[in-house]
Amino acid sequence: MTTILKTHDLSIAFGGVIAVDQVNIEAHDNELIGLIGPNGAGKTTLFNLLTGVYQPTSGTVAMFDGQRLSEMNGLPPHRRAQQGMARTFQNIRLFTSRTVLENVLIAMTISSPAQTVGALFRTPKFYQQETDKKQRALALLAMFDMANVANELACNLPYGQQRRLEIVRALATKPKILFLDEPAAGMNPQETQALTELIQQVQTQFKMTIILIEHDMNLVMAISQRVYVLEYGKVLASGTPSEIQQHPAVIKAYLGEEI
Repeated sequence: MTTILKTHDLSIAFGGVIAVDQVNIEAHDNELIGLIGPNGAGKTTLFNLLTGVYQPTSGTVAMFDGQRLSEMNGLPPHRRAQQGMARTFQNIRLFTSRTVLENVLIAMTISSPAQTVGALFRTPKFYQQETDKKQRALALLAMFDMANVANELACNLPYGQQRRLEIVRALATKPKILFLDEPAAGMNPQETQALTELIQQVQTQFKMTIILIEHDMNLVMAISQRVYVLEYGKVLASGTPSEIQQHPAVIKAYLGEEI
C-alpha cells in the first residue's frame, strides 16, 4: 500500500505539559483510520500539528503524498490545504451568514484561486471560471443531497446538515487526505447513522484517505480499517478494530471492561 502520510516522533509541549509525545503514525492511500483516546489524550492537538495550526516542538511530518516534506514544516494551514490536507473541527465553523453554495464556493478558492488580473478587470475568462466553479459546487452539493438547500443561509440548516456541509466544504478543496474531528458530536442516533453512511460514501466516491477522531465507538469500529489509540499524548496501541477491542491496555485506559 502507498503511504500518503507519515510522522516521525512528532511532539509538542505547552510550557511543562507535553501534549503530543513522539507520535509516529502512518496512513495509506484510500485508508480510513480511527483515532481514539480519553479526553485530553492529545487527539485534536495532533490534528492541529498535522494541519499546521500548531508547529511541533520536535519531530516532523516526515512524508505526505509520497514525498519527503521537510519543506512542509512551518507551512500555515491554508498552504497545507493547498497541498491537499482538509479538515473539519469539533465546533462547527461555517460561514453562517453566507449561503450553503457560497460556503462551498469560498472553499474552492483553495484549489482554484482567481487570477489577479482577471479578478480586477472582470475578464471573460474570469466570468467563465466563476461559472465553472458554481457548476462544480452545485454538482458536489447534489452528490450529497444538498442541492435543494444551496441558497439557504448556513445558520438555518439543521445541526446534522451543518455537519454534512462542513464535510462537503472540505471536499471542495480537492483534498488528498481528510481529517474529521468528532463529526458525530451532538448528533442523535439517526443523524449519526446518516453521518456513518456519508463518511463511507466519501471514501468510496473520492478514493481518499480519512483520519477520524470520534468518541462514538460504534461508529469508529464500524468503518475504520485501522485504529490508533492515544493516551497522555503517546500512541498506546494501533491495529485493526478487532485487535483494538481486545487489547488489554486499551480496554483499561479507554473502552471500559466490556466492549
